Amino acid sequence: MGDNHDQLFELSSSHRRLQEEARAFAASVRDIAERADESDDVDPDMRKRLAGSGLAAITVPAEFGGRYDRVDSLAVTVAREVFAAESAHLDSLLGMQGIGSYAISAGGDDSVRAHWLPKVARLDAIAALALTEPDVGSDLKALSTTVTERDGELIVSGHKSFITNGGDADFYCVLARENDGYSLVLVPAAATGVSTEKPHQIIAPHVLGDVVLDEVRVPVEYRLGAPGEGFKLVLATLATFRVSVAGAAVGTAQAALEEAVRHASGREQFGVSLARLGSVPASLATSWTEIEMARALTYRAAAAAARDPLANLHLSSMAKVGATETAGRVVDRSVQTMGRFGLVRGSRIERLYREARPMRIYEGSTEVIQDSLAKQLVKQFAR
Repeated sequence: MGDNHDQLFELSSSHRRLQEEARAFAASVRDIAERADESDDVDPDMRKRLAGSGLAAITVPAEFGGRYDRVDSLAVTVAREVFAAESAHLDSLLGMQGIGSYAISAGGDDSVRAHWLPKVARLDAIAALALTEPDVGSDLKALSTTVTERDGELIVSGHKSFITNGGDADFYCVLARENDGYSLVLVPAAATGVSTEKPHQIIAPHVLGDVVLDEVRVPVEYRLGAPGEGFKLVLATLATFRVSVAGAAVGTAQAALEEAVRHASGREQFGVSLARLGSVPASLATSWTEIEMARALTYRAAAAAARDPLANLHLSSMAKVGATETAGRVVDRSVQTMGRFGLVRGSRIERLYREARPMRIYEGSTEVIQDSLAKQLVKQFAR
């Protein structure tokens, strides 16, 4: 399952420059991070500042105002690692510009790409990918949203649920059943028949909503790819962006560990520094070790995804599982190290604790990904 690039991974000078740029920008929004992270809607100041930084351009190809000839998975991963350490809201805002628009890049009509992608790069348009439904999560082939072609138009009807950027997006790439297959259709939020509601919120507040599509009519060229190619485009999106979730998880874990180290080194118990007491040193060291292991796999997988996303989806999937599960353990240990101070509502460690938990579920839950990996493993090595 290896490749010819199995070597100790170091970021290139260009990726290190991007990392430093992202780090400087993340530090510049620290004053609004806490407020934004508790918001149900896109924070207007965070959006304005991210747009001004030009960093959202890493989510689209250069032809349409992006930074790279094609979307670079490693660049997105590096940026999300830095952003997630500072603000989950900022991380999501960046990540979703790519996740929500990649199907347009990969399968959109030339006129559709020329219209929407420059807006995505500038953050003039907020992107969203609408897959799940009230009764449909991981088993997407059970979805009930439909698209029908009639008189040069596509008619889309259905109900999408738990959609990131739902209610705030300017367009939705909607997965729908078309005849015996599944197609992906771009639906502008302003189209007649589109309505949104926000019936749910999660433990780490998120821009989240339901999207109801009542016989929404869009031009036939708003179908992304050929009829029945919906899952192919969803897979292409996952192959490019799933590994960036691992980057966000590494950033979250790193931030939590740093909080724990600051607390433990600055607090004295029983006449010694907490950082030298009992099991605390082993806990801190274990967390550091696990983060470095997760980061190494994440960078390797992201570099592989940048070269050939679909051929290296197994590595992206491993990184996503490994890094998000690591983040869960590290944040939990950090809270334990901080004792009662780790439980204080409104503290940074509490935010990180809540933000780490959903990562093991969204964009492919740990169990669903493990099942897929096991099938691939058996297929490759079973006799």
